[in-house]
Amino acid sequence: MAKVLNYNRQGYKTPMPVLDPLERAHTFSEVTLGYNAERAVSEARRCIQCSSRPCVAGCPVGVPIREFVALIAQRDFPGAYAAVKDANALPAICGRVCPQESQCEGVCMRGRKGGEPVGIGRLERFIADWADDHAQEAALALAARRAAHTGELSETTPLGGKAVPVIAPGTDLSGKRVAVVGSGPASLTCAGELAKHHAAVTVFEALHEVGGVLTYGIPEFRLPKSLVAREVAAIEALGVKFEVNTVVGKLFDVRELLDERGFDAVFVATGAGLPSYMGIEGEGLNGVCVANELLTRVNLMRAYEFPAYATPVHAGQRCVVVGGGNVAMDAARTAKRLGADVTVVYRRGRSEMPARAEEIRHAEEEGIELCTLTNPVKLHGDEQGWLTGVEVVDMELGEPDESGRRRPRAVEGSNHVIPCDMYVIAIGNKTNPLIAQTTPGLDITSRNLIVVDEETGATSVPGVFAGGDAVSGAATVILAMGAGKRAAAGIAAYLAPEGPAAAAGAEGAERVASADELAGAEGAAGAGELAGAEAAGAKDADGSGELVGAAGCTKRAEGAAGAPAPESPEHAAAPDAVSGAAEEEAALMRALLQVGVEADLAARAAAAVMRERRAM
Repeated sequence: MAKVLNYNRQGYKTPMPVLDPLERAHTFSEVTLGYNAERAVSEARRCIQCSSRPCVAGCPVGVPIREFVALIAQRDFPGAYAAVKDANALPAICGRVCPQESQCEGVCMRGRKGGEPVGIGRLERFIADWADDHAQEAALALAARRAAHTGELSETTPLGGKAVPVIAPGTDLSGKRVAVVGSGPASLTCAGELAKHHAAVTVFEALHEVGGVLTYGIPEFRLPKSLVAREVAAIEALGVKFEVNTVVGKLFDVRELLDERGFDAVFVATGAGLPSYMGIEGEGLNGVCVANELLTRVNLMRAYEFPAYATPVHAGQRCVVVGGGNVAMDAARTAKRLGADVTVVYRRGRSEMPARAEEIRHAEEEGIELCTLTNPVKLHGDEQGWLTGVEVVDMELGEPDESGRRRPRAVEGSNHVIPCDMYVIAIGNKTNPLIAQTTPGLDITSRNLIVVDEETGATSVPGVFAGGDAVSGAATVILAMGAGKRAAAGIAAYLAPEGPAAAAGAEGAERVASADELAGAEGAAGAGELAGAEAAGAKDADGSGELVGAAGCTKRAEGAAGAPAPESPEHAAAPDAVSGAAEEEAALMRALLQVGVEADLAARAAAAVMRERRAM
């Protein structure tokens, strides 16, 4: 990779454009507006390209951060997108909601040497949004990268950290069926990783829309649902099937998925959606709710567009939110947009609040009051059962507890009442015990968390894997994604214990993929587009050879760009042959795109042709 020239030596991040606070406090439009190309290049040039790469060690999914940032600095946006997307199934989402300040940016050498770290999250968001506007160019770059297996291996193996497990290149899971329970970030990541290696993956979601916490938990103004739909569609285009309104543990259990429905492995990632209560008097009053209920009504069921969407929501005039995490900030900012004056009460100090600093700052800019070192002890109501106020007590900090934070203790005689007609509880969530209760032999902790092997995600039940909040407890999107990626590697090793050669041999090296398989049978695009490409007599980029048709992907591209198919394993390992194969696959994909085949389907078809050639 060429060195980055013209370093930007400014000590602070390139400013992120945002909506005016007075405007955004009354709208659900996205608050942060994102970088344009000039801002992104300027910020990328702040990276010093240090050899130690601590940022990679700080990324739970192993994004090659140094590489993609350098590519943005060089204005190679397609290459930057390919580097990110190859490692991260959900870059547009992570760029918006991942707590980079405590992960990759938290260990950035630029920040440790004084000043602010490189805005890695902002750059990830930029390149994901750029790809949405340049879909064909981005798809070609990604296909070429995957075909050539480009990128330094050391770039995804953090120095001083543990490498993120990945499925071994060349692993073919064709014919293997995997069930994924839940459709949140862990599930989407796991499903996408397995589908890239041709496993038949079905995701079961209890709600009526896919996305888990990304859909029901994070507000539109922080994560537009159109972006979630876009990322889900990309995974669906890989052949992943989604079944909604399906509660595993009620309609059928995990054992039935394995024994009766023919799945070879199951990945459980049901999240932590069971709300916690404080257990104080008055929590049953009208006007009291948990943050999950408020956010689900507003985000998933679009109550903020009532009556266009028939979802009622109680929007008080004076709202108190208890809690100091991101969910509390989301609930408070949502209530503000519904018309309430909002106060957040938290029993520790501001510096101990676990919410992202950016979210706290945005909340204050929007007029939300923070009342720290304050804890609710009782809720007051009227004769009709409606909330009238919350009684709180002042707190002071004592010695640190097991979390390392100073333990709060009540100040005697400091009780007072904050008038309110809406009270939202946002003090954390627990895991739903349904899967554990219906899966004999599944080991769990005293907190109903599933016990797994940390390296593979394997549970105590053979063939059953788990990850995300169902294992760790309520955590972040990116940590759940890391767990999904680890579990995918574990599942692949379980299904193909002797490695790539065994996986391919199990199905026969001579097998030719059918059109239905390439299209994922019921995938978003369907096999008809490939048939259309064949009927059109698609040509390669130079117009010199016929491409693969839908009937069996058996026609050869005699004059396709790049080197011919290798004749022996020795030739296959040669750098020139690998490069030539990558160029040939890219040429095949370009020709399919030119005759109207959808980008993801074209990439899969071109990859299938090259796999067949390598097997010959």
